[in-house]
Amino acid sequence: MKKLAIIAAAAAFLGLAQAPTVQAAEEVEIPSRDWSFDGLFGTFDRAKQQRGLQVYREVCAACHGLRLVSFRNLADLGYNEEEIRTIAADYQVEDGPDGDGEMFMRDGSASDRFPPPFANENAARAANGGAYPPDLSLITKARADGSNYLYHLLTGYQDPPADVEMMDGMYYNAYFPGHQIAMAPPLMEGVVDYADGTPATVSQMAEDVTYFLTWAAEPHMEARKIMGMKVILFLLIFTGLLYAVKRKIWADLH
Repeated sequence: MKKLAIIAAAAAFLGLAQAPTVQAAEEVEIPSRDWSFDGLFGTFDRAKQQRGLQVYREVCAACHGLRLVSFRNLADLGYNEEEIRTIAADYQVEDGPDGDGEMFMRDGSASDRFPPPFANENAARAANGGAYPPDLSLITKARADGSNYLYHLLTGYQDPPADVEMMDGMYYNAYFPGHQIAMAPPLMEGVVDYADGTPATVSQMAEDVTYFLTWAAEPHMEARKIMGMKVILFLLIFTGLLYAVKRKIWADLH
């Protein structure tokens, strides 16, 4: 059943749920990809971010939280107020206490943050064989070159080489330190049906969710880059003016 497959895949998302490896961790070279947000003039791709949100909601959210992101922040991805309210209302949020001192559940609103999938850490570990699925709010900043690592981890599941003996319950991943990971591949062909009709290949879903989670970790990146360019432009103009004034002053003195 597709829903069960989605939940099972979500339990494995990223292989970042603190699962043990069977050998000492080794450095794995992570290839670099061209991302639209790289460089001084880089910007996010809104269509990919929206598809990435869909992947998060339908695959990752069953086990991984996004506690630092509010629904209203989705306006950065191009959603209007009505669309944000609709997305928020799909979630149940704990609120209260009410007049009787009891906590209660209500539909989410734009001002709420994404609710966690589990009530507490113990519940999360109990549902994931003792592993604790990490929150994804800052996952791309958890290590150097996080966006490239995240993408390649999601697409790095493959059959093990003939000379590699796999432990029971482990999966081979070319980009995971040690290469043996306890989490099953989280993404499968067609596990989501993209609203815009884009084919949901593993590489496409990995790219899209990487765009979304990179934004979640640094939502003000574009504004920061714009401010940086303004500062550089100001300093160039200011330096030019200072040089012109210096030339004028010394020309008068001589």
